[in-house]
Amino acid sequence: MPGLILRTLLGSFTITLFTLNTVFWSIFLFPTTFLKVMLPFNPFRNWINRVLGVIAHSWIFCNNQALRITRRIEWDVNGVVNLSMNSWYLVLANHQSWTDIMVLQKIFYKKIPFLKFFLKKELIWVPILGVAWWAFDYPFMKRFSKSFLEKNPHLAGKDIEITKKACHKFKHIPVSIMNFVEGTRLTPEKHARQQSPYPNLLKPKSGGVGFVFSIMGEQLTSILNVTIAYPGGPYSFWDFLCGRVKKIIVDVEEMPVTKNLIGDYINDPGHKEWLQKWMNDLWQKKSEKLSMMMNETPSVAVLSGSQESDCEAPELRSIN
Repeated sequence: MPGLILRTLLGSFTITLFTLNTVFWSIFLFPTTFLKVMLPFNPFRNWINRVLGVIAHSWIFCNNQALRITRRIEWDVNGVVNLSMNSWYLVLANHQSWTDIMVLQKIFYKKIPFLKFFLKKELIWVPILGVAWWAFDYPFMKRFSKSFLEKNPHLAGKDIEITKKACHKFKHIPVSIMNFVEGTRLTPEKHARQQSPYPNLLKPKSGGVGFVFSIMGEQLTSILNVTIAYPGGPYSFWDFLCGRVKKIIVDVEEMPVTKNLIGDYINDPGHKEWLQKWMNDLWQKKSEKLSMMMNETPSVAVLSGSQESDCEAPELRSIN
């Protein structure tokens, strides 16, 4: 019982530190964003973007310091030595919990450009967050539905063209595009429902990756294939906050962007089929690597189910 109380207090204290850190840097973020909206001149915007970059990296730095102060974690990280803040990356990673985002921010801090992801154009209207995403130049994509294109066939390919224009700024601003290709967190229930052939992973989805290659393929420097393992897990984000995660292993494999990865994923069925096979092959290798990192045989991993935590937070576990 005392252990449960101490872990719950640690989790509550850690999430309070994260919240206060976010609120503090928001004080600087929103006035800076207002200036960016009101003074849309390139020389001034370049200066504003540098200020926003400082804010983003300062927020991550403080989160990392909060982790360092509140817990002792053994980190085993490979493959981040020769990366550059001046390159363009597509980051592909397996996804087990919100902890993955904290891990990626820590291991890539000031090693690659600030992590961003493609968003649907409609999300720009989300209160507060929409403004923040816009300020940090998250790429908003315009997607036409299949039914809309059937009624308006002359607009086929226009969604790609519109999003390419939105990403034009990235020709001069290095960026890291993040993609959790499984589309959701790994749980035993989801794994069983999918009948995934990968013991430690859900099936990969190629749509987001195909869209990135269609939009930015020629700009990308390389692909960062990231495999994250939590020995002794699986663990929820609340478990992480409570200090149950004692070791984290991360393997980063830098891969080239070959010409056959770049194509019209939306309108070319052949390219779509090829890219899905490429993703499946990549995920098969990732599954084998993850089993080795977890020191498990492939038949044991996720099929054993979630371990019971001594500091449960069902409301966090239920969020995708």
